[in-house]
Amino acid sequence: MSLEVIYVTRHGFRSHWSVDPSTGNYSSFIRSPTGLPTDPALTSHGVRQADELATYLLELEPPIDQVYSSPYYRCMQTIQPFVRNLRGSTQSSGSVSGEAPSRIRVDLGLSEWYGLAHFKHPPSAPLNELQSFFPELDPSYESSPVPSPHGESLSQLHDRVAKAIDLIIRHSDQEGHKAVLVSTHAAVVITLGRVLTGQMEKDFGAFTCGLSKYKRRRSSTMNAPMNPRSKTGTEAIVPTARNEMQIGEGVSKKGYQGINPANDVDPLPHDSLRPDLGSSGRDVNGLYGGWTCELDSNCSFLSGGEERGWRFSGDESFIETDDNGSWLSNMASDSDTAVDRTGIESHDSHLHPEVSTPKL
Repeated sequence: MSLEVIYVTRHGFRSHWSVDPSTGNYSSFIRSPTGLPTDPALTSHGVRQADELATYLLELEPPIDQVYSSPYYRCMQTIQPFVRNLRGSTQSSGSVSGEAPSRIRVDLGLSEWYGLAHFKHPPSAPLNELQSFFPELDPSYESSPVPSPHGESLSQLHDRVAKAIDLIIRHSDQEGHKAVLVSTHAAVVITLGRVLTGQMEKDFGAFTCGLSKYKRRRSSTMNAPMNPRSKTGTEAIVPTARNEMQIGEGVSKKGYQGINPANDVDPLPHDSLRPDLGSSGRDVNGLYGGWTCELDSNCSFLSGGEERGWRFSGDESFIETDDNGSWLSNMASDSDTAVDRTGIESHDSHLHPEVSTPKL
């Protein structure tokens, strides 16, 4: 059996943080459970959204076989009610097929997106610390690589997300999973829609706790074996482990070359999946066109409906870069994008302390 459906959700309402773009100093108004200013918990409204999402997820067909999440607290808090409800479900409930996915696989490739910066963005919390809050985490899972601490250009984000979902698809095909759930952030939600469908300029929906559904096209449903040394898709991923983060991670043999963000991220880490204007751009897992979007951030099951919509507003870099995302200077940019008049948020509305309406 190969993977047929990928469900994607954005985390629920969270508390706010801000950053001084000239220094890279992050701060938050409410202390995070992990102590990291960029790793806040859900608000009370976000908790209600997560509970409503959990109820809806239990009714899905096909039912969810495995859950993947960003390493950030808010994303795991969003799907924890669903995983706990599954543990209490019986095998004969009809909404659960086979063994309930009682473990959450943390994948670093699903992490929050930060723009390129001359400073280092805060990392996510260590897995062993997260397990004290979320005992459902699977410590044995080997993640795709961590994003650069100096942030990413938009093209680098697309490549990072393509690598992460490619690895998830390969695991699912190998393990016989029919449907999986991904819990992540707005920028990654949109990017997943782009790399799966091939609609690279589209801003897919990204409402808090909205649910998207992507169905694999028949022509791209293949049971290709996952070979960790194959250069197809994941570029010879070799399992290793992060010393500080203690999350199992697959790192490219190419490795990193210093701390300059131009070297800290492979400029084309996933170019075997890069769309070609002269071809369909698909690989065996159907990325860049092999999947159809059947639900686009559906919020019909949420009592508050569509809330906190989000969209891209360029590369949103803190520094000046060229077309390849390489530094042109070490000076922070003067980006001051906030919430536009339509009420749809742009990514860096949390960049400045003076912004009155934060990105949630």
